[in-house]
Amino acid sequence: MTRSDLVEELAARFGQLTHRDAEFAVKAILDAMNDAMVRGHRIEIRGFGSFSINHRPPRIGRNPRSGESVAVPEKRVPHFKPGKALREAVDQRSTEL
Repeated sequence: MTRSDLVEELAARFGQLTHRDAEFAVKAILDAMNDAMVRGHRIEIRGFGSFSINHRPPRIGRNPRSGESVAVPEKRVPHFKPGKALREAVDQRSTEL
């Protein structure tokens, strides 16, 4: 599902919302989540999952073409952990197929 699919679904489910309002709502939610993660906060949506930041320490990597060692700096990367309800729903759906 893409962002535009989400906007379409929201506008279709709630008839009182115009397409423009649904687009604004989705943008506001995603921007708020983005800002929170940039600040290093954890986001938890009950029944869906949680978003957090993982820290990857610096390491020595290899250039696959030349084989020489390359220093890879530390990174902060987003991480999603699905909630129990989402895991069970996906698992239930996969056993029905």
